[in-house]
Amino acid sequence: MERYNPFEMRSLILPEILFGSGAMEMVDRCVKERGASKILVVTDPGVLKAGWAEIADRLVKNTGIKFALFSNVSPGPLDTEVKEGALLYTKEKCGLVLAVGGGSVTDCAKGIAASYTGSVNINEFEGEELVPLQPPPVICIPTTAGTSSDLSQYAMITREDRKRKYAVKSRKIMPVKTLIDSITTTTLPPELTACSGMAALANAFEAYTSAMSSPVTDMHALKAVNLIFHNLVPAIEHHYDLRYRDRMMLASLLAGMAFSATGPGIYHAALNSLSGITGLDHGRCCAALIEYTAGGGFYSCAERYSDLARAAGVDTEGMGHDRIRDALVNEIASLRHRAGISFTLREQGVTADKAGQLAARAADSVLLKSCQREVPVARMEKIFTRAIGAVTP
Repeated sequence: MERYNPFEMRSLILPEILFGSGAMEMVDRCVKERGASKILVVTDPGVLKAGWAEIADRLVKNTGIKFALFSNVSPGPLDTEVKEGALLYTKEKCGLVLAVGGGSVTDCAKGIAASYTGSVNINEFEGEELVPLQPPPVICIPTTAGTSSDLSQYAMITREDRKRKYAVKSRKIMPVKTLIDSITTTTLPPELTACSGMAALANAFEAYTSAMSSPVTDMHALKAVNLIFHNLVPAIEHHYDLRYRDRMMLASLLAGMAFSATGPGIYHAALNSLSGITGLDHGRCCAALIEYTAGGGFYSCAERYSDLARAAGVDTEGMGHDRIRDALVNEIASLRHRAGISFTLREQGVTADKAGQLAARAADSVLLKSCQREVPVARMEKIFTRAIGAVTP
């Protein structure tokens, strides 16, 4: 569908955001003001090893508030893990969920909050606004500059029995606060920094090309694209230089703010299909698919993609759409290679015979409803076929 009025009414609902150096250290005050006597800290083994969850625990302990720890979270959290966390929440009589980690941890935390009684399966909430009760509050400390799940009303959950990733959308599961401090990203290995950056880039591209975009989301998305292209590689090369980390965290925040308002589309339909069927984590899926999705979707809104190309640093003066498309794809590929992302889907075990299945599931996704135009299964199959074969988009 074509958007004819860029000033059509849109809503932008966000958590309270504490952004910048020292934001993480405000967690004790944020938890205390919520009045919970015990909290559930949700994290994953990697974050636990890096020590950030321990710091959050220590800060919370300063208030005298007790906590229980749940760290059994996989990339692309499973419905069974959400249920396990919800049962622990109820058993420990918690009153608040604190998510310390990346997008998977935050999605799991939101799923736990949505099904906190443990008697309801999170799968029952697939779709829009199906969470019946007001969940307990969720506070986030993101540790990646990537998906910005801490800003959104979406939780992406994987059904273990069907190997299918789906979305729970509800204003009720949006975190109440997020404490965004770039120091938490300094313990990320280079590949995870790179893949997280590509996830933020996918959010920005998706928001800007969405039929639900607006002048407000456009401004955030374009700035995020510019920041990522200028700061992702330096953030990897100068690992502990917070100047680049701060800018990447800002890019992630801006992309997340835009994406939270517009919602998912062709990028997330493709990403969720790939992640659900193969088990690959979200960041790796973004790194493997974004240039192919951008190339495949370019002509659905060529002027918008041309804006993205300029934000990425492409001089489009005198270029027609075909050349702009090729230049944008090359710019994304260059960024990916400079960031050290060289793996292919084939190397990850994804074979050409999977393209049809991946395309069919993506084309059937409800996430496509915010796209500028209808996305036929043939276009999806072409995207996956080229990505798997690592050929020019």
